[in-house]
Amino acid sequence: MAAAAPPPPPSAAPEPSMAPPETTPIGHPVFTRIRLAIPSDVPFIHKLIHQMAVFERLTHLFSATESSLSSNLFLSPPFHSFTIFLLELSSSPIPPLLSPSPSFTPIEKTFNFDIPLNDPESDAFSIYYGNQQVIIGGFVLFFPNYSTFLGKPGFYVEDLFVRECYRRKGFGKMLLSAVAKQAVKMGYGRVEWVVLDWNVNAITFYEQMGATVLPEWRICRLTGDALQAYQNANV
Repeated sequence: MAAAAPPPPPSAAPEPSMAPPETTPIGHPVFTRIRLAIPSDVPFIHKLIHQMAVFERLTHLFSATESSLSSNLFLSPPFHSFTIFLLELSSSPIPPLLSPSPSFTPIEKTFNFDIPLNDPESDAFSIYYGNQQVIIGGFVLFFPNYSTFLGKPGFYVEDLFVRECYRRKGFGKMLLSAVAKQAVKMGYGRVEWVVLDWNVNAITFYEQMGATVLPEWRICRLTGDALQAYQNANV
């Protein structure tokens, strides 16, 4: 009988891979979408405005109701009058809208964070697309104005607000950028807004986005009894 062939020499052990398995998620993704608000969003918008009033220490001026919002918003096509962008967030890709507006294509972006975002009020700000829960995280309300010096329309941002648990994550920049992008698309000349003088973080944020703060201008406002006094004024 012939002798058995000697066994092959042992092969070198493969070097361990430093890459994570393909099934292991990297970080904690948050899927976001900016879309046009619709009338059924009014309860969320009302709660967001109230939270903004609390943050700005102006609850004594807050008198808006869901009814008053419903009576004034959504009466004109988007961008012709009061327009609201909502920020939606989810841990999974957000389903497409069933009836998207022809006026605006939703903006989607995925963020990755080292730790999951904790939203203690998620149930109060949840909307469902089928069985998927999506959270409303913020909003921006704006409307057209006009610059006689530029000879062009623009947008005035009345409110920009991101809920506390979602701040300093890039979501406010996403909302404001969406307004600026729409202004450029429509050939508008500028976007402007006001900021409270004590809100240093917001001022810095706006300047980093390229905005110029105009300290020489002051807001003049007629409201309440001072405005009503003109009801029977002899003009």
